[in-house]
Amino acid sequence: MDHQLLLSPRTVPQHLLRRCLFPAVALISAASAIAQNVEIDPSAFEELPSIQASANEPIVKSQNATADSTSNSETTLSEVLVYGEAESESVIQYPFMPPVEGTKIFAGKRTSVIDLDAFPEVQANNYRQALALTPGLLYEEETNPLVSIGYRGIGEPNRAQFFQVLKDGIPIHADPFGYPEAYFTPPLEVVDRIEFIRGGGSLMYGPQPAGALNYVTNMPRRDREFGFRTQNTFGTDNYFSTYTSIDGTSGKLGYLGYFNHRESDGFRSANSDYAIDAGHLKLVYTLSEATRWIFAVDIYEEEHGEPGGLTAAAMSANRDQITRPNDRFWLKRHAGSIEFQHSFSAQTEISIKTWGGYYGRMSRRQTGGGFGVPVPAAGTTNVQEQEFYNYGIEPRIRHDYSAWGGDHTFTGGAQFYIAHSPRTDKLGATPTSNDGILLRDTQRNTIYGSIFAENKFTFGRLSITPGFRLEMVNQDIVSQDFTTPAMIETNNSKLDIQPLFGLGIAYDLGHETELYANVSQSYRTTVFTQSLIPGVGGTASDADAALSWSYEIGYRGTPREWIAFDTAFFLIDLDDKYGAAGGLLTNVGRSINYGWDAALQVDIFGAFDAWCSQTNLSRLGSLNLFTNVSLLEAEIDGGLADGNTPQFAPDYLLRTGAIYSFKDRCKVSFMGTIIDDHSNSDTAVANRFIPGYMVWDLTAEVKLCENLSLIAGLNNVFNEEYHARVRGDGIDPAYGRNFYVGASITY
Repeated sequence: MDHQLLLSPRTVPQHLLRRCLFPAVALISAASAIAQNVEIDPSAFEELPSIQASANEPIVKSQNATADSTSNSETTLSEVLVYGEAESESVIQYPFMPPVEGTKIFAGKRTSVIDLDAFPEVQANNYRQALALTPGLLYEEETNPLVSIGYRGIGEPNRAQFFQVLKDGIPIHADPFGYPEAYFTPPLEVVDRIEFIRGGGSLMYGPQPAGALNYVTNMPRRDREFGFRTQNTFGTDNYFSTYTSIDGTSGKLGYLGYFNHRESDGFRSANSDYAIDAGHLKLVYTLSEATRWIFAVDIYEEEHGEPGGLTAAAMSANRDQITRPNDRFWLKRHAGSIEFQHSFSAQTEISIKTWGGYYGRMSRRQTGGGFGVPVPAAGTTNVQEQEFYNYGIEPRIRHDYSAWGGDHTFTGGAQFYIAHSPRTDKLGATPTSNDGILLRDTQRNTIYGSIFAENKFTFGRLSITPGFRLEMVNQDIVSQDFTTPAMIETNNSKLDIQPLFGLGIAYDLGHETELYANVSQSYRTTVFTQSLIPGVGGTASDADAALSWSYEIGYRGTPREWIAFDTAFFLIDLDDKYGAAGGLLTNVGRSINYGWDAALQVDIFGAFDAWCSQTNLSRLGSLNLFTNVSLLEAEIDGGLADGNTPQFAPDYLLRTGAIYSFKDRCKVSFMGTIIDDHSNSDTAVANRFIPGYMVWDLTAEVKLCENLSLIAGLNNVFNEEYHARVRGDGIDPAYGRNFYVGASITY
């Protein structure tokens, strides 16, 4: 994490020191010299290494520090820049967010840092592995490149639509309000970490009851003018991936660019292929130690086949067969952003992000058929095209101040967002038609504004953080229906104004452990298909937004370097929950979900050496044994689904395994995912049942020399036959045993 700190005892907590070895040595030496009243030569710090950083963090956190010696004399240090993450990719980051970072407050919130450096290189955006250390996140697996994640039975995981999904703090849903589906996610090769903020994420980033997932991408390295990396991987079913990047810093200008191509034929007998092309350019202009600009451009294009769903009997007979040989999906995303970061002083800094872009989504799906039933070869085709033109701006400010005997932090800001989203639905004459007779032409528009503020009051070991956010979302639509002899035009408009409140409390117990509690409101706006589009599968235009309360109380920490833990009890009360019932999308009732989840990591080698006061085993590396579990009770109260268990709410979700690492030369992981029975349906439809399953993965990364590394993996080691996803056309079987091998060259 790029905590460009100016040396200060108040702003350099112990856990940050452990995350950066070389700066830590310098800091400890300086502190020791101060304690002994030895004069410090500022030039001794000029050789501190410049470090690769992450994208959306501050460049200055505090000013000069002073320290009292035993003789009460004062020594003042010159400003020293310290970058928080070492350049080596083997560094594992702290598992929780710090109380304050940049212009955001995390104190009293349940947070997780998904550090991809903890594993061997994750291939093919395999989120079953990327989420291995994080409790409660349910990955709805599919063989195409799209990502679907659910949480605690809150809602449909499809495209992480119940999360606020961001890249470097910028929303990446097609439309976060009217169409909250994240068809695009950045390649994991460029992701430094994923920040997962649970209930309190709604106050920080906006609505969605499952919380926020923020992909923090790499920044240009600062220790050289030019760096190069290329990684090429091959695997089962003609899998091929290539990722090539260049980066560096010359003077005040840093740059990072990459190109990524990934393709595979898929394991189904036909039409399960996919191909991705993605490019990115980031420029960082550091005007001064207090000011910098960040410019970024993304280009992403993807196509994949949809081979069709199966019945349980058909999957048992031959899980490779297909039912839809011609269904296809296309996606384009072109986006850009500009961020301005400035520190007025050690106590005050601002960030202003502005972004805009284009999202294009097109699908061709053959009409006819049913659940697991092959589509007639002579059937017609539904061709749907949606476009999203969007623009947003978000200023934030953080100010530290002292009052009432404590040091406090205020953060606040606003966001303005507009989107124009045309949609056309056509009927093609053949199974492979990409055009046809216009059935419906729809123009959708979203205007959004919000203001938000939080304040962390700190009194000794106790911090109390109240928060407030006011959401204003206006959606309007004009739909022209050509399916009848006389065109029918429908005009709908909807304004939602929703205040949100939250409170976080944390108590520092010492030894890097703390108690925390959080209660926060969030809500989910009525999306276009729920309240504004009439027709089959639609609902009345007076649908209400789903409002939720999230309660959490827990205990977490890293009391020793060889152990990290987090355990919490939770309750989520989601009212006006939408789902499918009676063939229509409707309000299925109020969902009450509660339970307990916990995560534990122990470095066995480090623990043994600490117990025996030696370093013999630690010289062999580290052996991290981990486990995390989520136990869930969930029930729908009232409505058409009264008494039912919500969709995607398994009674337990367990992940466990071991990760061995030796310095930066070798990483080997064996990771298991174990999930209980659950359902795709809120109304307990029999064919939407998902049996429990257990999947294990074995991956490795070995550094042969300074510039060459080999990677390899065997996914689904025991060839478990299972499925984690059910669509309207049937069961989507998951991948069986598959492998990959590859090499990475760096300079």
